[in-house]
Amino acid sequence: MRTKILVVSLFTFLMVGCASNPNSSLAMQCDNGLETAYKELDFAKTNGFDGTVEYTKAASLLGAAKVQQQFGKYPNCIDKVEHARAFIKASQR
Repeated sequence: MRTKILVVSLFTFLMVGCASNPNSSLAMQCDNGLETAYKELDFAKTNGFDGTVEYTKAASLLGAAKVQQQFGKYPNCIDKVEHARAFIKASQR
């Protein structure tokens, strides 16, 4: 019984460690997405779109995505980045 608990605990620990691996493809996708989205946000700002509701939503989502990245929640980060980029595009219409 103890061996089973030890094996399950070790497996769980390894799975959690892999999920937040900063070198994983999800981590890289999150990082690249944040970099691209912040460039798009800066471009929108320089073109005078920073007063729109969509711009504000995008900026908030990118801040939240950055927090998700710091905690290794890469799928959540990617989702927020995608939504933010949609808001950035909408702000420029």
